[in-house]
Amino acid sequence: MSDLDIKKRIGVLTSGGDAPGMNAALRAIVRHAVHLGAEVFFIKEGYIGLVQGGDHICPAAWEDVSDMLQRGGTKIGAARSKEFKEESGQLKAALNLLEHGIDRLIVIGGDGSLTGAQVLFSNWPTLVEKLTNDNRISKEIAGKHPHLSIIGLIGSIDNDVYGSDLTIGVDTALRRILDAVDAINSTASSHQRTFVVEVMGNKCGYLALMSALMTGADWVLIPENPPRDSAGGTPWEDRMCEDIKTGRKAGRRAAIVIMAEGATNADGQKITSSYIKDTLEKKLDEDVRVTILGHVQRGGSPSAYDRNMSTILGYNAAEKILSGVIEKPMVIGLRGNIVTYTEITEALDVTREISEALKNKEYDRALNARGEHMKNIYNITHTLFKSKPNTPPKKNRFNFAVLHCGTQAPGMNTAVRVLVRLALDQGHRIFGIRDGFNGLITNDPNSRSSSKIIEMDWMKVNGWASVGGAELGTNLQVPKTPEDFQKIAQNLAKFNINGLVMIGGWNGYQTAFDLFTRQGLFKEFRIPIVCVPATISNRLPGTEVSIGADTALNNIVEAVDKIKQSAVGLKRCFVTEVGGRYCGYLALMSGLATGAERVYLPEYPFSLKTIQEDLDFLVSEFREGRKVASIIKNENSHASYNTIFLTTLLDQESKGFFDARPSILGHLQEGGSPSPFDRILATRLASAALDFLLKYAGSDGPFCAFLGINGRRITENNLNAFPAMVDTKFERPLNPWWLKFQDIVIKLACKPKDS
Repeated sequence: MSDLDIKKRIGVLTSGGDAPGMNAALRAIVRHAVHLGAEVFFIKEGYIGLVQGGDHICPAAWEDVSDMLQRGGTKIGAARSKEFKEESGQLKAALNLLEHGIDRLIVIGGDGSLTGAQVLFSNWPTLVEKLTNDNRISKEIAGKHPHLSIIGLIGSIDNDVYGSDLTIGVDTALRRILDAVDAINSTASSHQRTFVVEVMGNKCGYLALMSALMTGADWVLIPENPPRDSAGGTPWEDRMCEDIKTGRKAGRRAAIVIMAEGATNADGQKITSSYIKDTLEKKLDEDVRVTILGHVQRGGSPSAYDRNMSTILGYNAAEKILSGVIEKPMVIGLRGNIVTYTEITEALDVTREISEALKNKEYDRALNARGEHMKNIYNITHTLFKSKPNTPPKKNRFNFAVLHCGTQAPGMNTAVRVLVRLALDQGHRIFGIRDGFNGLITNDPNSRSSSKIIEMDWMKVNGWASVGGAELGTNLQVPKTPEDFQKIAQNLAKFNINGLVMIGGWNGYQTAFDLFTRQGLFKEFRIPIVCVPATISNRLPGTEVSIGADTALNNIVEAVDKIKQSAVGLKRCFVTEVGGRYCGYLALMSGLATGAERVYLPEYPFSLKTIQEDLDFLVSEFREGRKVASIIKNENSHASYNTIFLTTLLDQESKGFFDARPSILGHLQEGGSPSPFDRILATRLASAALDFLLKYAGSDGPFCAFLGINGRRITENNLNAFPAMVDTKFERPLNPWWLKFQDIVIKLACKPKDS
């Protein structure tokens, strides 16, 4: 037992249903614990392994968690245990932990798994006492382990447990649903057919609601807000069918109804997908197809978000549990981008409160308990479902305009669609400006017909939710001369624009600021102007993340995964160049998500000394058996040492232990359909942009701002604060929040020499 006095020991198990990202969490826990001088034991097959002991509990070495980040499921298995619910099973579990010197336990799973952890913690003193009295452990061992410290990570694709904005696996599950429904939309449009898509969510409608929002579905059914008959007595089934008919008449070729598996009616009776199918076929007089996605939602490689979130949570869980005694079991989660801890009892109480509300048919209470975010999305989604807007009011009607500026970012179209439909539904007019500010400059204000400024209608943006790029067009050109600003003013006056939304990047922010500073020269600029951050580089002030950055990150991660697979067995180091201009966000976060050995950032320029140190590290790693290595390099991480130079140098100086190859991803990062994260982000920001315009339109301004997501809130920053919040030389924000993760990348890549 001498070793037990030297090193702290952690037990780790995954339980319940598997969730993509669990392996990333395991990797982070093991490797950071090793750095902190502790030992980690895997407990295989969840609580079954904890009860059975033996080979189910085994040491986890540094190498055991290699090549795990990109793998779905859980390497150590997940299972529920009936025996653990009984005292006899808990006694076996406690004995197995004590025999291995473990009194720190990390549990990754859903509400059932966390409940089991809470029970084990509460009963620990009694269990230890009984084991001592039965002479199954010595008093010495009992004295060394009087307390069990527990931290839980929520692994649940349903997002049904309180304690984290998103739980492990949710983002990946949304991607699976998104891919499936986008594909279904193609065939549905071809045949003018209706599809019913059933997704997971027995007691939580998060997946169904968000996927309906993301895909532009026509109806959604969730447990928290069952369909109700209208006040006039019209059955909800008739209303659903009528909405789909109206959509057909308006020009929608496809009709999609998305439902959670736990959907019920207002009386609490289960609604099945077959019932929806039969109802639609009868009332629409057409064939209807049903797709039940099932476990495909759980499977596959985790998304970039799930990898990074799980890594950050696993790293911090190891740090916390080894920092001292955890007096009460805690759940670790991310709220915004802040790591938070919640007592397991609180997390379970809130979760059970929602279940109880659903059981009692208190649906408003259940939806409110899910939080403002889900409630707001629900309201927005039901506006977007409509086939046409409400009847416009006769007064207080404003004219708004929307444009892009900068390079394209996936999610721009999603934002425009939301902005247009929400504005039209409230009775306002909205104009789309083609080719950014260049469209406002080159459009002839004296021409009767305009090809640059077009009035948007409801169906103009139909289908835009899933389309990448920028349908309105975007442009890097900005006004430079007095004549340019004069033309912009003339066009704003011609269309009587009362408010302007710029969805784009740095050039758009700078131009909005230029308009703001010229409000004394042009009365047409004295309108509310609001900037919505949309750039893959994520280099804008006032926001933690921008529209498009998540899609770009996933594009990079998928590419790097394939690049690394191509080199297995070849002893090769890849140097992958990613975009970002002078902002290292994409480089660092893709390095974190792919397990890169090194990341090179413009915020911390490297030197020849850095290259030599990294070369020595790589040679040592390949000498000891490494098969592949990865370096992620920002495109501007050094003024002189470019990617080709760095790759050539590593290749020539590798002493024959490995060869090096470059990979420059280029425009691949900008392309593709926007990710679930970007579609949801675009929706939230576009809705907030309209709220800003409506708040100040017609007022004696100026009121100009740029929006952002900070923590869990959407924030407004006055445009006059723009210069003070940025590094103008490198065109990036000051003190970015994500730089703190650089240490995690290095620690999880570099094995301690004495381990």
